[in-house]
Amino acid sequence: QVQLVESGGGLVQAGGSLRLSCAASGSIFSINLMRWYRQAPGKERDLVAHITSDGSAYHADSVKGRFTISRDGAKNTVYLQMNSLKPEDTAVYYCNAVVAQVVGRYSMYWGQGTQVTVSS
Repeated sequence: QVQLVESGGGLVQAGGSLRLSCAASGSIFSINLMRWYRQAPGKERDLVAHITSDGSAYHADSVKGRFTISRDGAKNTVYLQMNSLKPEDTAVYYCNAVVAQVVGRYSMYWGQGTQVTVSS
């Protein structure tokens, strides 16, 4: 099995910064795509950013220029640096990874989520 454990959430004032981490562990052959999603109360879970195994990154328009996704392949860890936070960034942030436990067979895994609250 594979586990994803997020950390780094918390309460911050508008304009502040947080850095989220998500570490994958377990029986891992390789990790293809790693993503961050977020879900605000009463809303759908939305993609925030993703990064491929070769480091190509995508950021949603709502966070472009403020958030940066990165990964450490050796540690099977993905990060989300969040700057200039706004109250509308308040949500539970979830890590997601596409993992191969054997060659050519990929499965998707989710972390448990970490709360980010931005006060005005």
